[in-house]
Amino acid sequence: MGHPIRHSLSPRLHGAWIDHLGLDAAYVPLRVTEGGFERLVDGLKGGVFAGLNVTLPFKERALVLADEADEAARRAGAANLLVFSPDERIMAKNTDGLGLFYAFQQQTPHWRADQGPVVVLGAGGAARGAVAALMAGGAKDVRVLNRTLSRAEAIAADLGCSAFGWDQTERAFDGVATLVNATSGGLSGGDALPTPPPATCAGAVAMDMVYTPLKTAFLQSCEHLGYAPVDGLDMLIGQARPSFAAFYGVSPPEAVDSRAILLAALAGQV
Repeated sequence: MGHPIRHSLSPRLHGAWIDHLGLDAAYVPLRVTEGGFERLVDGLKGGVFAGLNVTLPFKERALVLADEADEAARRAGAANLLVFSPDERIMAKNTDGLGLFYAFQQQTPHWRADQGPVVVLGAGGAARGAVAALMAGGAKDVRVLNRTLSRAEAIAADLGCSAFGWDQTERAFDGVATLVNATSGGLSGGDALPTPPPATCAGAVAMDMVYTPLKTAFLQSCEHLGYAPVDGLDMLIGQARPSFAAFYGVSPPEAVDSRAILLAALAGQV
């Protein structure tokens, strides 16, 4: 569930897993307007829906609707997974951190969270999840950089990271070893950063959570400056695996080449 939702490859991924296992189930995209999120969640809980994955811009609001939440969701202040019980209670989880680390492990196995300063772009639910996961994973210096400083400061107050506004971009980038784009800029064609990240030494990594297109303008720019690029496709897979298990009580099949399926789906969108 999200807005926009048309770009999402989650239905293709979950659908492939469902088909392989022969489950009597379906995973469908639900587009909801800004004002309709809470009403729609309330109407779906306790019935035939096992739950929801939640994407932009509803992750923080999803947590508010929950009766219970796991530690990752509580730390992040956001949820990307709502699991419904028959008694209409809602359990909120955040699997974005698992997806983030899975992507790094798959594409840059040398990477470590504690190898140097980490800059997270954005201050929404995705950024909160990233900051919480990175700090829990060993990052010592996490900096949130956002156009509106007050939103970055809110994350800093909750999680203990540093906050920077758009006019402090150069300071935020000082010594950066890991750069994570947690905004939808690559998806929506949003404004470029006012100051590009500095050229860097080997070993530094840049990740974009957006996966459509696979190589966003942000990733292309960072790669040109010497960063090892990490696309968002493996993050999608990594966060989807625990979601699938929560919905259906069974792990996704290892025999399915999930990335190949998603790459084929992306090729079909061109």
